[in-house]
Amino acid sequence: MTITLEFVPTVVFLIVMLCWFAFAAVFIFRKQPPPGPDKKRDRSSISGVALQALAYALVWSIHRRFFSPIVPGIEWLELLTAAIAIAAAIGSVLLIMTAVKTLGKEWSITARMVEDHRLATKGPYAHVRHPIYTGMLGMLVATGLAISHWMVLVAAIVVFAIGTLIRVRIEERLLRETFGPRFEEYARQVPAVIPGIF
Repeated sequence: MTITLEFVPTVVFLIVMLCWFAFAAVFIFRKQPPPGPDKKRDRSSISGVALQALAYALVWSIHRRFFSPIVPGIEWLELLTAAIAIAAAIGSVLLIMTAVKTLGKEWSITARMVEDHRLATKGPYAHVRHPIYTGMLGMLVATGLAISHWMVLVAAIVVFAIGTLIRVRIEERLLRETFGPRFEEYARQVPAVIPGIF
């Protein structure tokens, strides 16, 4: 391995960790609009939240030796996975920042509708219906590529996908009840989380 490649895993780790701080800051320090009264809320989406959290716990707790490549010995693949991890982390944070700003008072951990709820279709919502989940998936992949074993990352993605599917179904049921044909038309045109896949 060349000298320059020795530092690639460390650089990837540091960038992904900085993105995690930015990811957390988006939610902790966001300008909080006055909370609107709930019109409808479905707390059963918390099971999806728990599965997504479990997916993150998997990649964080079952990891390879820190500052080691996910594919040692294959230089081009090591560089490719490093580039994917960095792009996924930075892109995910930017996507989440924009999505949270677009939602404003309508953002919530559990599925809910507030009084005068708007159907978000602008910004990142013009490309995917749930860009925050897209960004969360990107952070999961970036973290897995930075510190985890590839088999653990695959398992974490499956767990995350199940949790996301639960949340999407519950949230979209509330959106259908609230917006009816308008939401149906939007859902036909815009993918849920990953363009071309789901």
